[in-house]
Amino acid sequence: MNDGTHPDDHADEPAATDDTPTAPKPGRRYTRRRLLTTSAVAAGAAAVAVGTTAVLTNDGTPPTIKPSGRNRFDGKVVIVTGATSGIGRAAAKLFAAEGAKVGFCGRREKLGAEVEREIRSDGGEATYIRADVRKESQVRKFVDRVADEYGGLDVCFNNAGITLQKPLHEYTAAEWDDVVDTNLRGTFLCMKYEVPHLIERGGGSVVITSSSNVHSTGEERSAYTASKHGLLGLANCAAYDYAEHNIRVNTLIPGTTNTELVRRVAGAMDLPDAVWEEMAAAYGRANAPTMKRLATPEEIAVGALALASPDFSYMTAGSLTLDGGDSNRG
Repeated sequence: MNDGTHPDDHADEPAATDDTPTAPKPGRRYTRRRLLTTSAVAAGAAAVAVGTTAVLTNDGTPPTIKPSGRNRFDGKVVIVTGATSGIGRAAAKLFAAEGAKVGFCGRREKLGAEVEREIRSDGGEATYIRADVRKESQVRKFVDRVADEYGGLDVCFNNAGITLQKPLHEYTAAEWDDVVDTNLRGTFLCMKYEVPHLIERGGGSVVITSSSNVHSTGEERSAYTASKHGLLGLANCAAYDYAEHNIRVNTLIPGTTNTELVRRVAGAMDLPDAVWEEMAAAYGRANAPTMKRLATPEEIAVGALALASPDFSYMTAGSLTLDGGDSNRG
């Protein structure tokens, strides 16, 4: 968004020292950008205080995203990072529903086990492995274990990331490093250990979650935006590095998406669901230029599946923007 409150809801990982992030506090790391203004949050809280029930009245109803039924990933092995919630979670479930064997990571073990159970109960195949993408040894073990367990590797959706909002000069070096190490270095580490498996397989596809901040950014996002621009460069160069090995590398560029962690960052976890939905709908009506609503995680996740699939066989060193037209507002 262009109003300085743009949440690029792609990341699964919570703050590095907090597995259950609450409302943002000054100087604290968290995974989503602020979704709503203070006045909007206050209005929602006021509705609860007087005993009213908020009703979702957004102009458009999000579509229900279902598996394509084409089994595009039948027999394929897929890795997803940052998959215990949000877009990563939605992608892991959709990959599995289209026949993939999915190995996924995140730091929150309870949520990871929950996603694994959901996929298996729906008839899919998935394995959750706890891993922190900032830790090289954990990344290597995660990637190698997935490849060993499922007999190779075909698709990698590198999605994990974090953000921290503050003016550039107020970052400590450690804070800057944490954002860049998670978003940019973490993706490098994943690809460092994924690519050899893809080469051995005879080819494959890598999809990297960047951010619509590469098109339109705002204040207090320097570390985040710099790291997301860096991912575009990483992906484009890697596409040239590995084209001869039949490996495609592309970026997914999401816009504002309605997830639990956006709700948590907005301080709305204790509000009734109907109140939260009205708050999110109000933000979408005011800020989404065309759709007048936020995206759903599934609407973004289908972009990852498309980029990874044979449908996009001639696309590499490219990007797919799913931001409801926001980046074209000027």
